[in-house]
Amino acid sequence: MEIKDENIINIHNFLPHREPMLMTDYILELTQEKVVTSFEILEDNIFVHNNQFVEAGLIENLAQTCSSILGQSFFENPEADTKVIGFITNIKKIEVFALPEVGDKIISKASLISQFENICHIFCETFNHNELLIRADINLFIQEIKH
Repeated sequence: MEIKDENIINIHNFLPHREPMLMTDYILELTQEKVVTSFEILEDNIFVHNNQFVEAGLIENLAQTCSSILGQSFFENPEADTKVIGFITNIKKIEVFALPEVGDKIISKASLISQFENICHIFCETFNHNELLIRADINLFIQEIKH
């Protein structure tokens, strides 16, 4: 995938998560049905243990990536005073194949399978280069946070 700087959305402006719980850096692609994000694993990340980004970090990265699909209407207006937060309500299936290390930049991809109001069913995967790290089939509840 070719990443163009003008297409990158800074997710920090839209998710209510802050350090140390922010597990995505940028939205690289966003449509009504899918989202692609990037995240660089830093040494001081709370989910790094023995130089590896552990399973809980990968799951949180996926949840934050998935939140972008239903929350994307807020990305259209950077002046909006509303943010979204996603809550995992169900993990139907999850497979962890490998763990990334400090310094790796992971790419997460999520596809919307179905949606009913603020509840969505999403299939998601995370890669380090071409290596599949984690795959999950999850349900999220998306809540608006108004300031």
